[in-house]
Amino acid sequence: MKLEVYDSIGAESLFSAMLTRSNGLEGLANAALQRGIDAYVQKDYKRAVADFKRAVGLGRGSAFAADAAQFLAMAYLALDDRENAVKAYRSGIQIDPYRDDLRVKLGNLYFADKNYEEAAGQYAEAVRVNPTAANRYALGQALIELGRYAEAEAQYNEIQRISPQEAGGYLGMGLLLRRKGEHTAAILQFERALALDGSLHEARLQIGFSRADLREIGEATEMARNLERLGQDGLAATLKDYIYRVDPPRMVLALSGSTFPFPMGRGTPVIALGSYLAQPNASKTLSIQIAFNKQMDRAAIENPANWRIGRAAGEGPGQAYNFGLPVPATEVTLSPLPTAVTWDDKNLTATVYFTVTQNAAANGTIDPAHIEFRFFGKDRYGLTMNPRYDQFTGFRGVY
Repeated sequence: MKLEVYDSIGAESLFSAMLTRSNGLEGLANAALQRGIDAYVQKDYKRAVADFKRAVGLGRGSAFAADAAQFLAMAYLALDDRENAVKAYRSGIQIDPYRDDLRVKLGNLYFADKNYEEAAGQYAEAVRVNPTAANRYALGQALIELGRYAEAEAQYNEIQRISPQEAGGYLGMGLLLRRKGEHTAAILQFERALALDGSLHEARLQIGFSRADLREIGEATEMARNLERLGQDGLAATLKDYIYRVDPPRMVLALSGSTFPFPMGRGTPVIALGSYLAQPNASKTLSIQIAFNKQMDRAAIENPANWRIGRAAGEGPGQAYNFGLPVPATEVTLSPLPTAVTWDDKNLTATVYFTVTQNAAANGTIDPAHIEFRFFGKDRYGLTMNPRYDQFTGFRGVY
């Protein structure tokens, strides 16, 4: 009986000693955590890292240990040390596997680094632990990047089913549809998201993107103006830049500085293009300066093979060469290819050089207003010309 009492007292003493020691370590860990927070606020991130590491080590079994690991990750990120930030988040998850917020933040790091497989894994665990709309949205985004569209769609359908008033379900579905090239359907989803949350400017941005993808440039541009009116200058600038990149290039006009007199009409004597052309079979190099609406690919635009020079064959009134009348025998013919082309990227202007040759009788004629200049190349972003604005004549302008 005395032995049992002694054993009972010994066990209680041991437990009390362990509890005291545990409380003492937790107190030290809490103090280290507070010092780390103070250092972080003061932007002394190296000292913050040291204190947060101490807090994690001493208080691993405490209620705030996972938070200490999260703060440690934040301090590492402030030092641009992503590798150790990942380790810190993993440490926090190991301490408390049910902290879905830590998994999402770790997933965000992977996502930012384009490591979508790891990101999806963390988001999926977050959904398993806590299937909120926000967690499902994040998982859907990673699945889109991985090309796993059916799985992403399932996540957004589930958000719409369980939280029909949650705008994120429609925003996410819109992003998925846009990635699949279903721009009209995407716009409907973005508009539903906006109907639920008028402050969701990301949805406005995405509508603008989709309009631009549909080549509805006017509507996309109006959305950029709308974002500016709402004080979203950054998003407006992003949308304008996107519109600029996806809008197919266009000819704008021919400049008056051209040496080729493109406004002159049919029956113009070749000698009117230069006194040197008074001589039989004489040749002269002329040029036309054509302005474009955006930056073009220099190699493409300076390649003469991407240009065609010829007589207009328009079907409308007065659009055809020589106004559609029979071409006289005195009419001279130009080479279909220019001799050279130069590009001025500051003024977005191509100067096209070509040769005009007088006939043997020195009585050649030409219809400058109906000489057609056409470009088949691409802009700096690889887009081909807008077919409605890829050619020019002095009579019609750009068409």
